[in-house]
Amino acid sequence: MANRTWTLAPLALLACVITTRVHAAPAAAAAELQNRTIQAFDRYVRLTEARLNGNVFLWIDGLPETRRREALDAVRRRELSIERLETKDNGREIDAPGGMIHHWVGTAFVPGATIDQALSVLQNYNEHHRIYAPTVAASKLQSREGDRFTFFLRFVMKKVITVVVNSDHEAVFRKPAADRAEGWIHSTRIAEVENPGTPTEREKPVGNDGGYLWRLNTYWRLLARDGGLYIHCESVSLSRGIPTGFGWIVGPFVTSIPRESLTFTLETTRNRLERGTR
Repeated sequence: MANRTWTLAPLALLACVITTRVHAAPAAAAAELQNRTIQAFDRYVRLTEARLNGNVFLWIDGLPETRRREALDAVRRRELSIERLETKDNGREIDAPGGMIHHWVGTAFVPGATIDQALSVLQNYNEHHRIYAPTVAASKLQSREGDRFTFFLRFVMKKVITVVVNSDHEAVFRKPAADRAEGWIHSTRIAEVENPGTPTEREKPVGNDGGYLWRLNTYWRLLARDGGLYIHCESVSLSRGIPTGFGWIVGPFVTSIPRESLTFTLETTRNRLERGTR
């Protein structure tokens, strides 16, 4: 990881997904998280965080001027700017054998909102199951030491199948200047839940499950400018690859869900802040 290890609220933990209960359909074969897959993901993260440690605070401010202006105009029209990213190693793609890396970034704008208002939403871990329902089914603050938090989230997503995951996370916030705040979030444990909400509910062994979500890092940036607040959310997650014959089950979770989850997260956060500014 980079020399600075920060993390932030669960918002973007929604950026990828999760586990599996199949209704009237066979489950995909179990997958095993391998060391070589972890190593590839860790290398991807190191290079991504090195870029984040650079001079550009908001992703859209690093775009070519025409694209930058279009993105800024779009978010100020209450649209989202969402883009798929890929970190490369000296121009070469980073392959994760046995897995897939998903990398997305999104930006929203809330007129009149402040950094403190946004942080009060992001840090309210005990209420995230209400704020981000139904995707977050349970949430709990586990500890806090200054700007460092640990917390629990249970995610539920439905797309052909129902997916449930229990996850632990570390979050640390900082304010590098009066007009900005940032945080990096890293999952510390992700476990697929079998038969959730029933007397036979149990967690599958970590890293030996359906493989819908093995790792999730999220990077948040808040910038007060132009009479409001820009909200930047970037997520990097790791899942299994798509097994032969089960693409119709696994495919939607490891392709479309990361973008849809980021969209939901940003829209929900923006809507919450808009209500607070009225």
